[in-house]
Amino acid sequence: MALAVQAGQLELNVMMPTMAYNVLQSITILTNMIRVFTEKCVKGLTANEKRNAFYAQSTVSLATALNPYIGYAKAAEIVKESVATGRSIIDIARDKKLLSEKEIAEILDPVSMTEPQYPKEAAKRREDIKKKK
Repeated sequence: MALAVQAGQLELNVMMPTMAYNVLQSITILTNMIRVFTEKCVKGLTANEKRNAFYAQSTVSLATALNPYIGYAKAAEIVKESVATGRSIIDIARDKKLLSEKEIAEILDPVSMTEPQYPKEAAKRREDIKKKK
């Protein structure tokens, strides 16, 4: 297709039918590829919920959600300990008793962390959790 574009003269591109044919052929190939990919690779896949929950709880990026509540320094300590020991951020936060069980559940709720929120609503939610302390 690139050669057809190069062979065109100014605005009178006589190669337009060739370009259109190549685009349509590419769309057909991609459509067939998606159908085969779905049938051979995607169909039948299931998620291992226990393993996914483990990964979600053991990632060190959870500490960024703790920053507004316990501060950067304490969150960094928790991350360092998590990396060194292999324990989850949630377990270490519980052991250090920096937050109550209810606060940990509210702050590190996967649904509220992954759903889009308006900044004002998110800030209000953070303030409400801080006031409960």
